[in-house]
Amino acid sequence: MSAAQVISLGCRLNLSESERIRALLGDERGVVVVNSCAVTSEAVRQTRQAIRRARRANPEARLLVTGCAAEIERDQIAAMPEVDGLIANGTKLDPRAWNVPVPCEPVLPRHTRAFIAVQNGCDHACTFCVIPQGRGTSRSLNVAQILAEVERHLDLGASEVVLTGVDVTSWGHDLPDKPPLGQLVRAILDTFPELARLRMSSLDGVEIDPLLFDLFASEDRVMPHLHLSLQHGHDLILKRMKRRHSRSDALDLVAGLKARRPGIAIGADLIAGFPTETDDHHAANRAIIRELAIVHGHVFPYSPRPGTPAARMPQIDRATIKQRANELRAETAAVRSDWLASLVDKPLSVLAERDGTGYAPNFARVELPEGTARGTIVTVTPTKFEDGLLI
Repeated sequence: MSAAQVISLGCRLNLSESERIRALLGDERGVVVVNSCAVTSEAVRQTRQAIRRARRANPEARLLVTGCAAEIERDQIAAMPEVDGLIANGTKLDPRAWNVPVPCEPVLPRHTRAFIAVQNGCDHACTFCVIPQGRGTSRSLNVAQILAEVERHLDLGASEVVLTGVDVTSWGHDLPDKPPLGQLVRAILDTFPELARLRMSSLDGVEIDPLLFDLFASEDRVMPHLHLSLQHGHDLILKRMKRRHSRSDALDLVAGLKARRPGIAIGADLIAGFPTETDDHHAANRAIIRELAIVHGHVFPYSPRPGTPAARMPQIDRATIKQRANELRAETAAVRSDWLASLVDKPLSVLAERDGTGYAPNFARVELPEGTARGTIVTVTPTKFEDGLLI
């Protein structure tokens, strides 16, 4: 093999970090890195699969594993015969951890969208989550560091910047004066008038500050796409999850935004089959999909994670969890289908990706005319949709 290969699993933060790892390793030959995920037991299974596939494809390579699974499932991952070594999650962006020279300026690849990690870690204690074990407490980059990162990606041709992290709305809580996230977004927009599109990754709705709310509601360059770390639609389950919002908090937030920016698209993470979930709780989880008009739904069947409080609660049987997850996905697909139908025959501004498709501001995926140059923003009018894709 030639240059180092980095395989990324899981969240957008991992994608961002994988780019940095790839840049750090540069022309380092014979190295394969698996940047792993441990958010669910299924994610750990997929990590193991990825490690085995990587070893089969690269039998002579030095295979290293980093990421959350390498932290949380350290002994089990280290014991895999395919693995040559682990890199601690907290040091994976330090060149010394990889035993390579410290670069003066890592060269990132040219791309269409830039994922910029503005913070890492989490200070909360949701009863189902192991991520704080793998990522540690919340740490924020300061404004100057983030502006420098945005500038670098713009110089590399990015037309859209996506702010990401483990708990993005906690950005700034550990900095002097505790600036809110909206202050960072305002600074990016003011500093880079040439930035066409700024998108936010998953947010904790209860921590959206007034300035950020106003920017979502009124700033054209902030994409009309809000993805909520919602997790459930029933207050009792939210309480048992140790979430800090209620069902009405989510409904009020979305209603307020849609009153000022009707076209905003709502996404959400939802967990099916959390311990103690009854049929009525599940019905509320299904109902909130239509009440919020969730068109970008990420449904996770609950799986117990070792060492979490939820793993000690009364569990739902796997068949019921699977059925409820399928019902949530079907509900989301129906809402999404209605939404896509409403976008037919409407002009959309689309950022072209490398695969002949692109994303509208509301994150609808659109098939583009043949020959559309990657990285350009073009206006197209879809005439139909198929399999979730506007044509």
